[in-house]
Amino acid sequence: MSYRLQGATGEWEVVIGMEVHSQVVSNAKLFSGAATAFGAAPNSQVSLVDAAMPGMLPVINAHCVEQAVRTGLGLRAEINKVSVFDRKNYFYPDLPQGYQISQFTQPIVGKGVVTLDFPDRESVDVGITRLHLEQDAGKSLHDQDPTRSLIDLNRSGVALMEIVSEPDMRSPEEAGAFLRKLRAILRYLGTCDGNMEEGSMRADINVSVRKPGGDLGTRCEIKNVNSIRFLQQAIVYEAGRQIEIIEGGDEVRQETRLFDPNKGETRSMRSKEEAHDYRYFPDPDLMPLVLDDDFIERIRADLPELPDEKKARFVADLGLGAEDAGVLVAEREIADYFEAVAAGRDARTAANWVIGNLFGALNKSGKTILQCPVAPAQLGALIDLITDGTLSNRLAKEVFEVMFETGRDAEAVIDEKGLRQVSDSGAIEGLVDGILAANPDKVAEYRGGKDKLFGFFVGQVMKATQGKANPQIVNEILKKKLSE
Repeated sequence: MSYRLQGATGEWEVVIGMEVHSQVVSNAKLFSGAATAFGAAPNSQVSLVDAAMPGMLPVINAHCVEQAVRTGLGLRAEINKVSVFDRKNYFYPDLPQGYQISQFTQPIVGKGVVTLDFPDRESVDVGITRLHLEQDAGKSLHDQDPTRSLIDLNRSGVALMEIVSEPDMRSPEEAGAFLRKLRAILRYLGTCDGNMEEGSMRADINVSVRKPGGDLGTRCEIKNVNSIRFLQQAIVYEAGRQIEIIEGGDEVRQETRLFDPNKGETRSMRSKEEAHDYRYFPDPDLMPLVLDDDFIERIRADLPELPDEKKARFVADLGLGAEDAGVLVAEREIADYFEAVAAGRDARTAANWVIGNLFGALNKSGKTILQCPVAPAQLGALIDLITDGTLSNRLAKEVFEVMFETGRDAEAVIDEKGLRQVSDSGAIEGLVDGILAANPDKVAEYRGGKDKLFGFFVGQVMKATQGKANPQIVNEILKKKLSE
């Protein structure tokens, strides 16, 4: 289903591309040995190279190169065997060199693709234009002193992968799905933690509008969006703003804008620079980066099973529906949890418990899967108790709630609360006989054709056993007795 915005002159189409700055998982920075831990005291993780002291020369971090190649392979992208680091010249107070070491004409990774799946329509392929390595800048602090801005250089020199997409997205939904999918891939690969609230993943969104199928319009870039919800809000506002400008007889100016989440609007930051404004040239302190086939193939051989592959396996081998499989592979930790629960059990039952009961409890408590008080083995054991008839589904849900609150095993909860299902057919038959004897009028009505009364008899048995009677055995005995 296509996404269209309605203006005074009819329908408009939004065109979206993205540049995602992803911090490389590495204990050291891109060109120095300084640490990269988040939350350290200001300026406590700064080497002489990061501070651009005279005579200090950058030395490439080989692990960061491996992480970039690993990411490129995960994006089904071309790996360029020769890449070059350039100096991107612009002034920022928190950029000590006065330039950023980045890649321009020859990035380490070329064209790739990310496939977006949707439950109600066909998948969408979003092209990856390139991935290049670059160093991050420091951080200006404007709220620490009433008269001055302070500089924290801890982030200066931290390795970033800038992942640039083609303008292949046509709705806020697709843009959100792209960022979620990209973050999942990076987390599976272990190359970026995707923690947007800590700034380790930030998106610049290029937005333009056009009449459906027309020529591309003038784009505006919205910088440093750090949540998927804000990203989608920014796209809706910015597209509406551009439509209003065009329909008012004016032209959209190419510029860089910021999104204000409190006001729900974008505002101008600066006119958009072009490549020539940065005066790129090869960094004279760094030789071209040359990779060989053995290096690339060694990394390829070590790749994990990625979300698309895992989803296909869950559908083909475990018999899950595509939508459930997609939910389960969205995060590597969730997929790992599910596979541990499903091992040796019915996969669809395991999926229902993880997606329904477990996700519901996690959402209600505000916990993540990593904070889950119920271990996969504990949930698996609970499912086993349903399978062997110890618990009914209703009792199992009651037991699970206590397990989630306390972290205790199912067996301990059952014994403490006396919730073990009654499956003794002799005991149940005795109860059924008593209930039928106490309700002769209803028995006569049932045998006279009032079939709906069957539920009444089931309810009476369950009431007498406090819900612990095995429903299957209850149904079998009642049918037999009522047909006599």
